[in-house]
Amino acid sequence: MKTDYETLAKTIAALTEGETDQVALMATVACEVHHSDDRFDWTGFYRVVEPGLLKIGPYQGGHGCLVIPFERGVCGAAARTGEVQLVPDVDAFPGHIACASSTRSELVLPVHNAAGEVIAVFDIDSDQPDAFSADDAEYLSGILSRTFAQV
Repeated sequence: MKTDYETLAKTIAALTEGETDQVALMATVACEVHHSDDRFDWTGFYRVVEPGLLKIGPYQGGHGCLVIPFERGVCGAAARTGEVQLVPDVDAFPGHIACASSTRSELVLPVHNAAGEVIAVFDIDSDQPDAFSADDAEYLSGILSRTFAQV
């Protein structure tokens, strides 16, 4: 099953219309994205809770890491740089944090609020190698920017 991003975007927009609570938005996005594609093994948010520090937010899948400093891992790199991290092989990523031993590839997208500040990262792990494409990153970035532009 490949993601139908057009339908996913419409569904998330309908479910989140008028909502400004970040946690409610994150929970809804994590759920909808996670169930949209079999490649998505773990789907969730890490919230910026203080300068240089992420803590786990709403997610779907097995347990995630509770705390991630900006200096560590794929999520830290996305938060630190504000840039999408598309990792076809997590074992080849310097400083990768193995929250789940089954993870083979990862896509992490920064989440910006209306002021353009990084408030979180959206992390998608797959148990398949090279599971994500630039198209996945582009579509999901668009969904995130539309959803979180209201907070």
